[in-house]
Amino acid sequence: MSVDPQQLLRELFATAIDAAHPQQVLEAHLPADRSGRVIVIGAGKAAAAMAQVVERCWQGEVSGLVVTRYGHGAPCEKIEVVEAAHPVPDAAGLAVAKRVLELVSDLSENDRVIFLLSGGGSALLALPAEGITLADKQSINKALLKSGATIGEMNCVRKHLSAIKGGRLGKACWPATVYTYAISDVPGDLATVIASGPTVADPSTSAEALAILKRYAIEVPASVRTWLQSPESETVKPGDPSLARSHFQLIARPQQSLEAAAVKCRQAGFSPLILGDLEGESREVAKVHAGIARQIVLHGQPLAAPCVILSGGETTVTVRGNGRGGRNAEFLLSLTDSLKGLPGVYALAGDTDGIDGSEDNAGAIMTPDSYARAAALGLSASDELDNNNGYGYFEALDALIVTEPTRTNVNDFRAILILESTKHDA
Repeated sequence: MSVDPQQLLRELFATAIDAAHPQQVLEAHLPADRSGRVIVIGAGKAAAAMAQVVERCWQGEVSGLVVTRYGHGAPCEKIEVVEAAHPVPDAAGLAVAKRVLELVSDLSENDRVIFLLSGGGSALLALPAEGITLADKQSINKALLKSGATIGEMNCVRKHLSAIKGGRLGKACWPATVYTYAISDVPGDLATVIASGPTVADPSTSAEALAILKRYAIEVPASVRTWLQSPESETVKPGDPSLARSHFQLIARPQQSLEAAAVKCRQAGFSPLILGDLEGESREVAKVHAGIARQIVLHGQPLAAPCVILSGGETTVTVRGNGRGGRNAEFLLSLTDSLKGLPGVYALAGDTDGIDGSEDNAGAIMTPDSYARAAALGLSASDELDNNNGYGYFEALDALIVTEPTRTNVNDFRAILILESTKHDA
């Protein structure tokens, strides 16, 4: 089989991104009646690209305001695009969140609101609850990001410390009709978890938020603890009449991207194995993937090479060292350390938004000679893993993937390509 493994991996990544891009997925879901006035609000890494689609497709009057991550903006003529910080919120996110609430504060039942939601919206639309400062939220956010907490756990805390998340934005729009169009970046595609669910009812509780903070030993100011112990900190619950005219539509999810990549695999002559949306520590998830790859190489199970293992989801990194690297670099570094140059095995891991954590790369590529080449440079995969330095490791190998912001986000994409070869003792 004549195939360039690295080129195919890059094509699979591009296919996954394209399958979730607003230009491909949003228009078909917009209301059939696109006349009359509509107010557009939005938050997330795909918000600006989504706003462009609404401007192009809407026939009536369009106005509004969306917030996206720095560098993820796109030119719009009628909808204002503001950029703010992610994953830790900043003053720009706070200011735009206040403006979004003001924009929808005096609507009537004849008004229509389109809310464009995608991953990253939770940090970008940052409006702390009464008595809580932005500095409080920043500190707690940083601690959660380093703790190894899942995205669902982080967003449970964020919702209960917010004046806009957990259904509160939807409640503020009442009695207008609200159409939320969401691109999912979370395992399970739960509307309550995507960007902390600003327009949907939330069944989680403040007590659960407190328990999460305790579980990860995160110290919080007395004001935060007092707030979370107050009934006012509760989010908008299922059955609340203020959300009766709020409609939620998922327009893209990680599974769609994995399935699109699987089609590309078959076209190239490789059998795909989709593992789905995964959570857990990046380095541990990598060990499981390594075990599957080794079983395929040695025993042709659960499928024979040539094949590609595909997975998505959002892993976590418990930061122990002071190296550079996001979830995907950490996954690949652990995979490299586990496989130690197993012949015929190539891998790519990247974030579909184009940014791996807070670095400038989307991810990286591992080849069968990565382990030996790094060792020749004096780099130990296990030592670099101890230091959370996946970025540095793959930068030294000139194996980083840099895409620039893609303006969509269905979270991580991982592909392990296994060539047909003789069995190898590992």
